[in-house]
Amino acid sequence: MYFICPSVLFLVAIGLVPFATSSSSHSSHVRKSFDKDGGSIILDTTSYTIPLYKVPDEEFVVSFFEREALLLELATKGGTTMEEAIQRRALLRRPENEVIKDYANAQYYGVIGVGTPAQSFTVIFDTGSSNLWVPDETCPCGRIIGHKDKFHASKSSTYVKDGSEFQILYGSGPVSGTFGIDSVTVADDITVKDVHFGQIADAGGLGYAYLLGKFDGILGLAFQTLSVGNAVPVFELAFEQKVISLPVFSFYLGNDKDGELTFGGYDKSKFKGELQKVKLTSATYWQIEIDGLTVGGDGTVVDGKNSAIVDSGTSLIAMPSAQVEKLANAMGATKMFTGQYKLDCSLIPSLPVVTFKINGIHYPLDGADYVLQSSNMCLLAFMAFPSNDGPSYILGDVFMRRYYTVFDFANQEIGLAEAART
Repeated sequence: MYFICPSVLFLVAIGLVPFATSSSSHSSHVRKSFDKDGGSIILDTTSYTIPLYKVPDEEFVVSFFEREALLLELATKGGTTMEEAIQRRALLRRPENEVIKDYANAQYYGVIGVGTPAQSFTVIFDTGSSNLWVPDETCPCGRIIGHKDKFHASKSSTYVKDGSEFQILYGSGPVSGTFGIDSVTVADDITVKDVHFGQIADAGGLGYAYLLGKFDGILGLAFQTLSVGNAVPVFELAFEQKVISLPVFSFYLGNDKDGELTFGGYDKSKFKGELQKVKLTSATYWQIEIDGLTVGGDGTVVDGKNSAIVDSGTSLIAMPSAQVEKLANAMGATKMFTGQYKLDCSLIPSLPVVTFKINGIHYPLDGADYVLQSSNMCLLAFMAFPSNDGPSYILGDVFMRRYYTVFDFANQEIGLAEAART
């Protein structure tokens, strides 16, 4: 099966009762009822919290500036001009979206187990794709550069060979292998049986972004309609197998700290006020409509109605290049060779508010929300990408850090509320 992964083409709101949290994976039993119009089915449910580990902003920002330095070095070698280097970069890496497409800027990771006994893998929990894949023991990845944990089928008593082709085409190239079937353990307590997952033999399409990244694989949390081989996503299987009672999961990304992913509910202690429901416009990605985008206290219009996806697998906020340029100009930011924008860190306190209007509600972001800083290096967390026929905006981790996000499969909606800051 050959598939172009739309979620990385660069690359819910129901009220459950709160539950106690800790720094480790755990479950909590709760009960609450809802009417059909109110948002959900429900019963007794068990919620599980999965720790998410964050790459520090300092390390994250430095990686962009290191790439910038490399491109500048290339531009000065052999009489190559900066303009030629930019053109070369466009030919080699395609448009400016490649950093997002290849997960080079992924900032949050969690740990799962595959097989019996469980073999541990660090994965990106990605609401912008639907498959689970991990590197197979046959993958040469990580032998020379970086380290990757690899799946050994012979070490799992529950493994079943499928053998059909698995391939996803990312912007930087394909990731390929074969399908296997096995149990997947999430949050220690959740074991999902008979998961069809990709055993990757060739991850070369992701290039150095993968080799140097802190992840082994991807666990997709979007809908089955995006799935390679029509494989049922892990979360949907967990609900079908009654491992969780509620088809709801939620993200708390913790600002400057590690975050949490909750399966089967949400944690009311992690946000302020009430969750605001937003219906999906497409149950492929977690796709919604934004009413508009403004900048500054006077509400200068940057864009009107448009489509957006809420994507935990993208760290920045991506949008059409014209809108990024408007924001960058309003902030005095300078474009880098990598496609991102940098700015003077001393400007952060005086930067204008950027506001997304969604379903009639304003969701503002302050300068401290949308600028990532490492010492005296500051990166604007907006970047351009060509949407083609897909969504025009990607609301990644920068947005989700400010707004606690609940994803409701049953009602095909998202819930948003201001995240509690500790």
